[in-house]
Amino acid sequence: GGMGEVYKATHRMLARPAAIKLIRPDMLGAVDDDTAQLAVTRFRREAEAAANLRSQHTVELYDFGVTEDGTLYLVMEYLDGMDLESLVREKGPLPAGRVTYILRQVCDSLDEAHNYGLVHRDIKPANIHVGRVWLRHDFVKVLDFGLVKAVATPGREDTLATIPGQLALGTPAYMSPEAALGETIDGRADIYALGCVAYYLLTG
Repeated sequence: GGMGEVYKATHRMLARPAAIKLIRPDMLGAVDDDTAQLAVTRFRREAEAAANLRSQHTVELYDFGVTEDGTLYLVMEYLDGMDLESLVREKGPLPAGRVTYILRQVCDSLDEAHNYGLVHRDIKPANIHVGRVWLRHDFVKVLDFGLVKAVATPGREDTLATIPGQLALGTPAYMSPEAALGETIDGRADIYALGCVAYYLLTG
């Protein structure tokens, strides 16, 4: 991804697979110590937000931290399947019924986040994973709460928006107008983005 690398790993004691996301210092785009600290703050917020969310459709976080050399890491559940962007590129547009089934699960994840006062801010096909869980197919997991914003504290300055060159957060094709303009947003920005995802899934 744009900010990190992801590796498959095995827990030594539990022998279960996990995904480890690493964000190395040179990937932070920081030009000095202050901006590096902002990036670390963003990382910790991603981890703390993910750790507090319990929806079965939000990726589960096992651990997080910063190594001695400044590498940030997240240890998450390993998912078997693919993201929606890859799915559509491989299979083409999806049937309406399947799209509805997928979107309802995404809404379950977002509903919990919004009730916590959190906005994801980067809902897009690449951040929505579908796979098989037990006997259920197309089981959704929402990924990457790295741009999450606590809307309950609008005065916060510890976001990537304060880092030089980072004017707007999110992916342009899925950003609501108010997000693109840098205005105050709430959970409706995620709903707008999900509508864009629906259009992509239906039309390719």
